[in-house]
Amino acid sequence: MASTTMNQLIKPLEAGIRGVYTPPGDKSISHRAAMIAALAKGISRVTNFLMAEDCLNTVQVLQALGVPIRVGKNDIEVRGVGLTGLKPSEKELYCGNSGTTLRLMAGILAGQPFESILTGDASLSKRPMKRITDPLRDMGAEISGPDNGNYPPLHIKGGKLQGIYVDNKLSSAQVKSALMLAGLYAQGETVIRESVPSRDHTENLFKFFQADFERTEDSVIVRPSKKLVGLDFRIPSDPSSAAFFVVAAIHSEDSFLTVKDTCLNPTRTGFLEVLKRMGAKIEVKVNESDFEPVGEIKCFTSFLRGTTISGRMIPRLIDELPILMVAAAMASGETVSRGAQELRVKETDRIKAMCDNLKALGVQVTEKEDGCIIHGKAFIRGGKVKSYGDHRTAMSMAVAGLLSQEGVEIEDVDCVATSYPGFFEDLAALSA
Repeated sequence: MASTTMNQLIKPLEAGIRGVYTPPGDKSISHRAAMIAALAKGISRVTNFLMAEDCLNTVQVLQALGVPIRVGKNDIEVRGVGLTGLKPSEKELYCGNSGTTLRLMAGILAGQPFESILTGDASLSKRPMKRITDPLRDMGAEISGPDNGNYPPLHIKGGKLQGIYVDNKLSSAQVKSALMLAGLYAQGETVIRESVPSRDHTENLFKFFQADFERTEDSVIVRPSKKLVGLDFRIPSDPSSAAFFVVAAIHSEDSFLTVKDTCLNPTRTGFLEVLKRMGAKIEVKVNESDFEPVGEIKCFTSFLRGTTISGRMIPRLIDELPILMVAAAMASGETVSRGAQELRVKETDRIKAMCDNLKALGVQVTEKEDGCIIHGKAFIRGGKVKSYGDHRTAMSMAVAGLLSQEGVEIEDVDCVATSYPGFFEDLAALSA
């Protein structure tokens, strides 16, 4: 029987967005927490774990490798098997749509004394992997796959690894994390340099779980660890999920929104800095938690002006660029984004997807190879758009629908479940 997809009609807001909102658990941290807890000795209880398809794919891959994990309503209990306790899977390890699962697990499996096959859905099978397979081969792993290991499925024969020096020119947190995880098993030091820092959740969790590593001004140095220690902790809420609601509130009349318990790691808050630069009224209060800065965001109705987004800011808001494009569409003047070519190799080509969708809604957009120019105006007309199977594109278009004059119908919103299953319910509750 042919599969069906669901469309979603988002009607314009009738009143402002007001209230208190707590986003779901952070997606990036949830992936990493499950993996590192699995490699620790002892039990780790992780609360506020993101129960979305991508993170549950990570859990299922770890379970297939012999890690006992109990999944609750919003928590997991991981009975860590230690660094040498993983067992070969009798089947292929299916990562679904999750590039984080596949790339980071490749780093772990590169150090195991057995063979594994990592695979994914049709979208993931088109995403580039040589950024991790080449350095993992340099460390000593045997990896094969389509186009010399550039695409899944990846066949990994792990073994004895040797530490290497890598210049992470992409400023990719996934590349860095894969090599850090492989470095736990390598002889000598694994050094990953970044001229532009990427998100550092793996470093924070390494410190929390007592891995042998250090940070310098521009590098991470990982040494083989004898033991990681299981522990209990809470994952902070996801700032990337919060960004959709922040933009909706800023552009809505008579709005006041408080976002609670959100991860405010500086490598993740670039979108707040850009919005402030555009004129947004945003207040941020940071508290400390076990391993990540967590706090509160307050945002109010604001009138935005165009800006330029480029350079060192891009890695700090790469996931928020689609919703910032919606914010720019309703700002006065031009907003220019440059250096964001990494968006072209996400779940879809997000630059093209967002430019095409905004044009369909009556926004003047000029697409560039590494970004775009958005000619903002006071309104979004509305119309019909496509998700292109990408969760962040779909959620960005939902916010555009709230802010539009005529409403927006989004084709194929099933993809939202990969990162935020309750998104439309939360959106409806705050915009009622």
